[in-house]
Amino acid sequence: MTAAPERVTFREVFGVAEFRAMWFGELLSIAGDQLARVALSVLVYANTGSATLTGLTYALTFFPSLLGGIFLTGIADRFSRRSVMVTVDLMRAVLILLVAIPGLPFWALCILVGCVSLLNPPFKASQLALLPQVLEGDRFVVGMGIRSMTVQSAQLLGFAGGGALLLALDPRLALVMDAATFLLSATFVRFGVKARPAATSTEKRKPFFSSLGTGSKIAFATSALRSLMLFTWLAGLMPVYEGIAAPYVASSGGGPSVIGLLLAADPVGSVIFTFAYTRWVPAHVRPKLIGPMTALAAIPLLLCFLQPGPVWSIVLFVVSGGFGTIALLQATASLTVAVPDDTRALTMGLSNTGLTTTMGVVPLIGGVLADHLTAQTTVGIFGVVGLLITIPLTLMWQRALSGGTEEGTGREATRAEHA
Repeated sequence: MTAAPERVTFREVFGVAEFRAMWFGELLSIAGDQLARVALSVLVYANTGSATLTGLTYALTFFPSLLGGIFLTGIADRFSRRSVMVTVDLMRAVLILLVAIPGLPFWALCILVGCVSLLNPPFKASQLALLPQVLEGDRFVVGMGIRSMTVQSAQLLGFAGGGALLLALDPRLALVMDAATFLLSATFVRFGVKARPAATSTEKRKPFFSSLGTGSKIAFATSALRSLMLFTWLAGLMPVYEGIAAPYVASSGGGPSVIGLLLAADPVGSVIFTFAYTRWVPAHVRPKLIGPMTALAAIPLLLCFLQPGPVWSIVLFVVSGGFGTIALLQATASLTVAVPDDTRALTMGLSNTGLTTTMGVVPLIGGVLADHLTAQTTVGIFGVVGLLITIPLTLMWQRALSGGTEEGTGREATRAEHA
């Protein structure tokens, strides 16, 4: 009888020097970004005294990413992905240093912050497209899990530590520190990652604007790819409670101090569940669990119809956030390896843009509903919607797996690229 293959361990993944370089650089820049967001809020409010302008500045750290996801991610297929990552890091470092200049007009600050956000998608697309080459086989999924855990931890530390550091630091110095993290990230990537040629050769390269629709054409070429893409977008629907945290806590009878705990629920669940998933779930089983895990992320939200108090709500959100994270992790990993390498960054940029858009629209809809219903009921409604969308997607994905279409997905996508 053939022995079962050994599972990939964290030590084995960290044994890959290129992954270590990419991972550590990303960890530094994410922690710096979170610190910078806190610093920008403090700086703008201190200079303007306007909550509206402070909120606008914070939104600019996210919103332009949508445009970057549509127009810039294809750059990572047209040029060396290592070079794209290094160039973007250097550009973001310069932009953040300019933001830190004393006396900078508010309109100039908005432009600079928006440009930093605009550059985030090509970096992420380059990174996701490069990872399958750095980590082969099951190492890729485990490496994605490590990234997920450390990103969540870095965000928590960045927000929590940001408030504490700004008690002792000038906000502009915090921005300089953020710029330094980008420079360090560029250094790690430049000297720790091997040079590879562009995924798309000059001969096969399409004109820039005509290539923009290639990602969507490939992503929806087969039922398998369609379901995976939509699963990644659906992940942005579940954590609606984060966008209405303050009214949710007030409605459930908690005090202001509970808001931070509620916002921490998703990252805490993500770290715990991702560790268990990558450590103990066999590789051949993981793709089959995307649908069930997405459903298990929605089901805890249904219990919010019972109007739970703050403690039980946090428990529910830990569970929902944990299942939602590993479902997104696996859907992203499966989609990444299923599409052709020469259009991988463009397709993953579309996936990330759809997810970001969903995460931006959901709090707005949730806020409108919460003004007319209780916040708990609003979260329950999103749980119902999530579950109703999950059922047909799961059936579509399971048919693709059982029909053996997963092997043909790459060929179908390649044909779609040239259609």
